[in-house]
Amino acid sequence: MTQTRAGYAPLIIPFAIVLIVLVAWTGWWFWLSQQVRDRLDLAAEGLRTQGWEVVYTEPALTGWPFRTRLESQHVRLTAPTGHEIAAPRLIAEANAYRPDRWVVIAGDGLVLTRGDKGKVAVDAPVIRASASGLTQPFPTLALEVLEPVFTAHPGAEPFPLARAERIELYVRPGQAREATAEVVQTALPASRRNVDVLFRLIDATGRDGGPIAFMSRDGLFSLQAETVVENFQGLSGPDAPTLLAAWTASGGRFLDVRGEMQAGDSAARLTSEELRADEDGRLVGTLRLSADRAATALTGLSRSDTVDRTATVGAAAAAGATEVLTGDVELEVEFRDGRAWMGPFNLAPAPELF
Repeated sequence: MTQTRAGYAPLIIPFAIVLIVLVAWTGWWFWLSQQVRDRLDLAAEGLRTQGWEVVYTEPALTGWPFRTRLESQHVRLTAPTGHEIAAPRLIAEANAYRPDRWVVIAGDGLVLTRGDKGKVAVDAPVIRASASGLTQPFPTLALEVLEPVFTAHPGAEPFPLARAERIELYVRPGQAREATAEVVQTALPASRRNVDVLFRLIDATGRDGGPIAFMSRDGLFSLQAETVVENFQGLSGPDAPTLLAAWTASGGRFLDVRGEMQAGDSAARLTSEELRADEDGRLVGTLRLSADRAATALTGLSRSDTVDRTATVGAAAAAGATEVLTGDVELEVEFRDGRAWMGPFNLAPAPELF
């Protein structure tokens, strides 16, 4: 009998090892899931103390054995400014063996509240965001929206876009740059970490009668913009205006700004070595514009209520009316003193960041 039991031992040992590993892994999975749940509550409470409103139902935890998956209903995140993002259902999941990378999916669309401009529904087959490197000083973030359709709610201001083929946003840690002499004099760190930002709007269609539809002559509109956000550590605050004001006060700037726009058969490229905000939140810096067949864009600019039409016409004349209206053009716009200037012509108020 003893020899028989000894003969079974080589067969039992592997099963025992698997059982032990399975029990240990299950314990790890439950511990990780509870940690995620607790940190979610802590993050929500931290936002509430800063004036945000955070609403969500009790998340359901699933995904054992290899994934941690949280699903919550009726999620709503409201900033102190009144801007809000709401989702009927959100799913967040990560590999249990790599908990520093998460994917969040809004399977039933989103509703965005644009302050006093009202709500707009975003319906898309794919609305997906991801965050990786969560143990690093700044994680890598990505947002992908496929084939979104935008519908303004009754009583809300019209949304510029009707639909798009794709929307993408990427934010990743950039290279630290040495501060300039001016920055050193303000007692800021000599080396400040930056983040690289890339935004893509691909094959969008403007709403009927809207500015984008007019610029593209009811064709497709695409936009790609990238920049380096200097000193992201200065981005802190309960809402966007406070956050940007603190960042500006700490010496934050947009560096290596590059943009490309395609509106129907018109194309434009934007470049700037440096853009920043003044103490009033208005943009400061020089922006160079190179445009192909720019007549529609300039006409659309002149239709805007915020633009001095006389100045726009004068700037076009200074650049050479025939070339501007029928061909390509290269212009330089300077933002200073709260205004946008093209040579001696005062075009419009400078864009307001906060």
